[in-house]
Amino acid sequence: MLEVKDLRAGYGAVEVLRGIDLSVASGEIVAVLGANGVGKTTLNKVLSGMLPVTSGSIAFDGATLGGSPIAAVDAGLIHVPEGRRIFPNMSVEENLELGSYRRARPSRARNLAHVYEVFPRLRERSAQAAGTLSGGEQQMLAIGRGMMAEPKLLILDEPSLGLSPLLVEEMFTLIRRLNAEGLPIMLVEQNVVQSLEIANRAYIIENGEVIMSGTAADIAADPDLKRAYLGL
Repeated sequence: MLEVKDLRAGYGAVEVLRGIDLSVASGEIVAVLGANGVGKTTLNKVLSGMLPVTSGSIAFDGATLGGSPIAAVDAGLIHVPEGRRIFPNMSVEENLELGSYRRARPSRARNLAHVYEVFPRLRERSAQAAGTLSGGEQQMLAIGRGMMAEPKLLILDEPSLGLSPLLVEEMFTLIRRLNAEGLPIMLVEQNVVQSLEIANRAYIIENGEVIMSGTAADIAADPDLKRAYLGL
């Protein structure tokens, strides 16, 4: 679905991504892991066309991609950003409907029914102002809005950020469910342990470079990762 080769990008003269190589195959959950400030969000912005590519290539679903958020959405690469970015003064249902503004508009009613089936709490709060939802409900809304565009690949940027431990567990269960329905997911997270529990493969990013990659099981067992991220 997604193949990134020697990707370099940054802000002005500051290079943040220093030759990233990664891929996501159909049906996979691929975790992209790392601490704050290592380039994860920059990577998401480049993949979504919100930040230009300095060099390297992005191929998505067999076609070259890069440089335009519209092209990314039209192709089916849907990014659920860090911090949810919902429209707080609009209702839950209006937020969801906006998810299909550019893509999948003819299927809006069917996709809305599916989102409400996955997130019953959103159905209960469909007329409520989105800004009055709890943090966990707002994250559900952000993911539901992404689902409205019928993604071919869903990029989730820090979906567990700011949630209670119980809601974090619920969020990872949900991600596994969406993937079981056939949706490939690129999971960009700081939560190393739970991400590796649900992912097929993983990449560890440090200082804008991939320093480790492989199956999630192999990376979870790697002593260097345990020392660096788990304090073991």
